[in-house]
Amino acid sequence: MPNRITRALRAPLAAVLILAGSATATAPAQAQRASSASEHQQLLQEFGGEVGGQLGGLVDALGGRITAQANARGRINPDFTLLNSPVANAFATPSGRVYVTRQLLALMNSEDELAFVLGHEAAHIAANHSRQRQTGSVLTQLGAAILGAVTGSSLATQLAGLAGQSYIAGFSRNQELESDRLGLRYMAANGYNPLESAEILDTLNAYGTMQARFSGREDDQRAQPSWNSTHPTSTQRVAQIRREAQQIRTPANAASRDRYFSMIDGMLFDDDPRQGVIEGRTFRHPDLRFAFDAPQGYGIQNGTSAVSVRGRDGQAIFSSMPFNGNLEQYALQAVQRHIGQTQAQLSQPERLIVNGMPAVAVQARARSQSGVVDLTVMAYRSSNDQAYYMATLTQGGRGTGAFGPMFQSVRRLTAQEAAEIRPRVIDVVTVGARDTVDTLARRMAYTTYQTERFRVLNGLTAGEPVQPGQRVKLVVYGNPTR
Repeated sequence: MPNRITRALRAPLAAVLILAGSATATAPAQAQRASSASEHQQLLQEFGGEVGGQLGGLVDALGGRITAQANARGRINPDFTLLNSPVANAFATPSGRVYVTRQLLALMNSEDELAFVLGHEAAHIAANHSRQRQTGSVLTQLGAAILGAVTGSSLATQLAGLAGQSYIAGFSRNQELESDRLGLRYMAANGYNPLESAEILDTLNAYGTMQARFSGREDDQRAQPSWNSTHPTSTQRVAQIRREAQQIRTPANAASRDRYFSMIDGMLFDDDPRQGVIEGRTFRHPDLRFAFDAPQGYGIQNGTSAVSVRGRDGQAIFSSMPFNGNLEQYALQAVQRHIGQTQAQLSQPERLIVNGMPAVAVQARARSQSGVVDLTVMAYRSSNDQAYYMATLTQGGRGTGAFGPMFQSVRRLTAQEAAEIRPRVIDVVTVGARDTVDTLARRMAYTTYQTERFRVLNGLTAGEPVQPGQRVKLVVYGNPTR
């Protein structure tokens, strides 16, 4: 028996048109003329903002040293930015900027590993890979995740995979190998050990596999743009990096690991509670005091202005905008916000109650570059002056698809539930005489897979022990940020 929300969203589409002029596709030349500053601000917004201070300074300074050789030849002069994102990734943009996330930093175990990653990304710029990859419209690339963008609308950037993902699409195999070779050369010229490059790739492979299994999406790497999906790291590629690193023969730097551990001790790991936290399939925001559950096997990515949910059959965002007290008007504005200049058929707004909150559901059907799509919006009134909405994009005729239960899961958090949300942070400890992998892992701030998480975090292979006096990383609960 279909529930009321499902029935409302399956209502026949009324012949109501959003009157607008015809839309035209954004030409590649127009997209490429977007200023570097605008691109930078957009990426900061989508990936949690910039991390400054000691860690941001480390990334910027080390990046500058690593690329000094290429700079001397006048080839590149990139800017390096540390992003406040819980997604483990690094990428270079066509405008010549290199970005690395703090989650990726936390998975590293030495400055050598960071030197390789920064050198690898800078090499993509030096070899002009990013510009070679920009062969089509940015909006078209953004929409490719499902059916293509609804031409000329903001739907592409809002729903079709996050703005930054057009810049972090995967490179070709030959481009990756060329950047590996250049990255090894850059790091070796600055006294870093090239053999550590393979170590971080092994860690990232293990981390990506672990994350996919934990979220039930082993076969769907589209759910979140991790390093593994944008920089495929096959066994053969890692082996080749090891062979080339051995030929360079740069001495190991014993201080690199200790110096690096001292820098990252206490840094955030996973989500920043100020932007909300993801636990399995559940997103919770302690300050705004709401939560919802994503479909099984779908990835959740948090940004500064919206939460994105992506999977096999569609994608969604949870966001907000100014609210004037009229929830029905608010829901229609949300539809207009994402459809933009595209003509669409709308269902009649349906008033509902979801977990004690007044709600309004609206569905729009529009034609995209690749076919008909359904945009479904559910607006929720959480207080007299605050409202939120969930918007989903699916193939035409599928309605809400797998997102039906997600619409019903949006709920308020109690003050106690919000207060219990704490950040996870890196805690660097020294292995004692009686410590083992299992005893250390039990101190991790997780209730499941503690040993596996500990091994991946510290780059330990299956069965590899820890040694007394060795410094290792734990993930523990920090103090509340509120």
